[in-house]
Amino acid sequence: MESLRIIFMGTPQFAVPSLETLVSAGYHIAAVITAPDRPQGRGQKPAASPVKQCANRFDIPVLQPTNLKSPEFIEQLKALKANLQVVVAFRMLPEIVWSMPEKGTFNLHASLLPKYRGAAPVHWAIINGENETGVTTFFIRHEIDTGNIILQDTEPIYDTDTTGILSERLMEKGAQLVLKTVRLIETNQYQLVAQDLDSKEPKAPKLQKSSCRINWGQTTSDVVNFIRGLNPWPSAWCELEGTIYKIHRADALSGERIPGNPGAYQSDGKSYLKIKSGDGVVSIKEIQAPGKRKMAIEEFLRGNRL
Repeated sequence: MESLRIIFMGTPQFAVPSLETLVSAGYHIAAVITAPDRPQGRGQKPAASPVKQCANRFDIPVLQPTNLKSPEFIEQLKALKANLQVVVAFRMLPEIVWSMPEKGTFNLHASLLPKYRGAAPVHWAIINGENETGVTTFFIRHEIDTGNIILQDTEPIYDTDTTGILSERLMEKGAQLVLKTVRLIETNQYQLVAQDLDSKEPKAPKLQKSSCRINWGQTTSDVVNFIRGLNPWPSAWCELEGTIYKIHRADALSGERIPGNPGAYQSDGKSYLKIKSGDGVVSIKEIQAPGKRKMAIEEFLRGNRL
């Protein structure tokens, strides 16, 4: 049986457990491909991605190309002579890259494909009120997130989940799925399932700041799900008295009513802020003013008047 030489591609924390799991299982990682260092913090000093930091701990060579099609990078990839590429939370690859290894290139996606193809699958699953999601490994092809499925595993979505909380569970479950997938490819024991390329399942487009504004005309449950789905990033927001606030946490209130149109609010100035939705009332639990840290509503009201 031919031994694997793996190139791992990823950038954020979500990809780190997958890389750690492969290394712990004894697989040879020929190199890690990750994003260039980015300025961060008040000093705007260049900072390594979480995946690069992980690779450095294991003394794995790291490549950080700015152009995935550059002849220099392509030659570097060829010189590594990898026969499998594993992609977790990385950018879109050109065909010259994903088609290079003889055993293929597979990706880990945080949804049960073909549901939620796109850049923000965890966010949209919560926003849309799903009660289940999962992780999928599939071989990369031209159209994004449409390749043949290798393995899937499901994960429940709880009423208290935010995107941050659910992502923590999915990245651990995904790491185990990546390991299982590599073992199947290593022994050539996998069976592929073709995706419906014309699937009408919901998509997961990239989130923009403009699309994160709360629509108070929606139902209470939809508003609460929207806020949960955008926590901790990029954060739902609304405008109150001419100021834009980020809303990080909110609960549905049953049996309460506020006069006026959706978006009207009530507050005692001490302990609560309630906002009218399309069919009820939402209680704000955590809020963030411009340039300030996020606060529990009681702390916020002690220092701010609405």
